[in-house]
Amino acid sequence: MYLNFNIDTMEKQIEKLNSKKDQAQLGGGQKRIDDQHKKGKLTARERLDLLMDAGSFEEIGMFVEHRGRDFGIDKEIYPGDGVVTGYGTINGRIVYVFSQDFTVFGGSLSETHAGKICKIMDLAMKNGAPVIGLNDSGGARIQEGVVSLGGYADIFYRNTIASGVVPQISAILGPCAGGAVYSPAITDFIMMVEHTSYMFVTGPNVVKTVTHEDVTSEELGGAQAHATKSGVTHFTYPNEVECIASIKKLLNYVPQNCDEQAPVYDYTEGHELREKLNTIIPANPNQPYDIREVITEVVDTESFFEVHKDYAENIVVGFARIGGRSIGVVANQPAVLAGVLDINSSKKGARFVRFCDCFNIPLLTLVDVPGFLPGTDQEWHGIITNGAKLLYAFSEATVPKITVIVRKAYGGAYDVMNSKHIGADMNYAWPNAEIAVVGAKGAAEIIFKREISAAPDPAAKLKEVVDNYAENFAHPYKAAARGFVDEVIEPSLTRIKLIRAFKMTENKAVKLPRKKHGNIPL
Repeated sequence: MYLNFNIDTMEKQIEKLNSKKDQAQLGGGQKRIDDQHKKGKLTARERLDLLMDAGSFEEIGMFVEHRGRDFGIDKEIYPGDGVVTGYGTINGRIVYVFSQDFTVFGGSLSETHAGKICKIMDLAMKNGAPVIGLNDSGGARIQEGVVSLGGYADIFYRNTIASGVVPQISAILGPCAGGAVYSPAITDFIMMVEHTSYMFVTGPNVVKTVTHEDVTSEELGGAQAHATKSGVTHFTYPNEVECIASIKKLLNYVPQNCDEQAPVYDYTEGHELREKLNTIIPANPNQPYDIREVITEVVDTESFFEVHKDYAENIVVGFARIGGRSIGVVANQPAVLAGVLDINSSKKGARFVRFCDCFNIPLLTLVDVPGFLPGTDQEWHGIITNGAKLLYAFSEATVPKITVIVRKAYGGAYDVMNSKHIGADMNYAWPNAEIAVVGAKGAAEIIFKREISAAPDPAAKLKEVVDNYAENFAHPYKAAARGFVDEVIEPSLTRIKLIRAFKMTENKAVKLPRKKHGNIPL
């Protein structure tokens, strides 16, 4: 009898819920859903259908309703309260996910809405699986006051505690404003969709009132603004379908949690010589080239997945595979600013290195760096502390770390770019690599300043001392003689060397000194 009563009650509740769903997906009204589609946006459940393996999604909290009773919102109560939460599989691996529904109170966050998100984050931590947030929210639900603000803080706290434990990915698929932006900001990767998603702490109206700047939502916090100017977003896409597909692709490179390894794909060694690498570096040491051509040649075919592509373009970072194993790539980009390190590239590189170290992803560093970018703008905006972030990240990382110096490695930037001195396991250099404090001309002008000035023909004397300095120092063999470079290799052999080196270091185990945590120069 008791069982029958429960079944009857459940059937009534489901009938009630389905009635609500007939009005809207989670109760927002068919017109609102139509408006969503007109803007090029999918609904909360359509997004989940695209993201999850077919039939794998298990919803949690389907019957949850908000508890607000002020300002008339008690007359609008919908099961689910504006967010779909649950778990399922992507490519056969468990993930936890929440998908906000803009058709219900603008996707605004209430006490119960936050509680649903917190519940799946707690489950993700307990069970060691990634958390994916599909964000589409107008922010805190004003009618609930401080209760909704407390809900955001509950989420922020869990984002922080979960950082480095399980991967966290945020897709911004609509508005994300005010306090709502800080949850994605703490997560590992942010993805945005052009023209339909935006992020900002204060919107255009507030900006105009306070600073008198007239700016649109897209200009202030659109996908391109955050991809190129602020660096807030790591990926941008023209539509939601491509964005969601990219989430699935990204997960293929990362493990479930900090105690596991990234997926390993079947790979059969074949002809691994890459003859193109022998001619890829221009004869003129000041001529630029695209470092992506080197990356493409040394990693598995079509495996490079670039991160932060449009931000701080003088450094390239991303995931790839070598011999079927996932790695992180950090490479100076000579095609932009000659590959110098500056504030933005240092922050970009440091963030990526730390993610890889969190989740046991080995690091490959390709070096062609003439130093740090000089100038008052860099100095006054903190190139010292920001450059130190990249140095700190590489020094702290305990995953396998392999470096290839392909051309220049000058000054402090040589140290910072995963040198032997800060813990690299294997360091290779190509024969034409230049490892020195500064370039030959700059060094000669400093060292032989008096001799050049006193010479009958200063230009001839300068050429003589420059050539002499280059012959003695602008090569990798002095560093190799000291053991700072393990081997000077023919470029075409690079891939073979890397496959073997990563295989050799796959069981690397390092324990850092006991401490609560380090104090990275933020």
